Amino acid sequence: MAIIPQLSLFGWEEIEELGDLERLRLVMEAMPDEELMQTLETERGRGRNDYPIRAMWNSILAGIVFQHESIEKLRRELARNGQLRHLCGFQGQVPSSWAYTRFFKKLLHHADLIQAMFDSLVQELRKLLPDFGKHLAIDSKAIPSYARHKTRNRTPDGRRDTEATYGVKTYRGVKKMEPLGESRALVRLQTASHRRCRL
Repeated sequence: MAIIPQLSLFGWEEIEELGDLERLRLVMEAMPDEELMQTLETERGRGRNDYPIRAMWNSILAGIVFQHESIEKLRRELARNGQLRHLCGFQGQVPSSWAYTRFFKKLLHHADLIQAMFDSLVQELRKLLPDFGKHLAIDSKAIPSYARHKTRNRTPDGRRDTEATYGVKTYRGVKKMEPLGESRALVRLQTASHRRCRL
């Protein structure tokens, strides 16, 4: 008798075997972004549409899926890969850096809609995985800023993060997690201008 193995819910082997474009297609199809897209398209109205809203959004999703560290790396990939441009929805040339800057500014005005998308995806996961979020572990990582020193100019101009500062990672004891029976270090990030860490 032939036994057919049941696919697991999170069988990463199946996803890893997919090509990069297929993984991006899965993300784009699963993303509950219609309300955000309609809002941004309504705001644009009859203005210039050199780079469509949906294509810009899809390219940002592509940058996350393909783990591009910067918009410039994403733009190079879009310029090199015609299939990716087509999948994102671009008909012509790759958007400029300035076009992405303007688009990110628009997205920041709709952080509530992006948070609602995240909450919706979490709720879908809770339906599939009843114990999702029951046990939570927290890790921290320093985020490189590529800045040489703190800026004295605190006026926001869209070119830099005016709230970033130096930080230090300190450990504040060990807490026993009864359900897991494991020890976890509790980590707290403190702002400290006297110690220089890359944040």
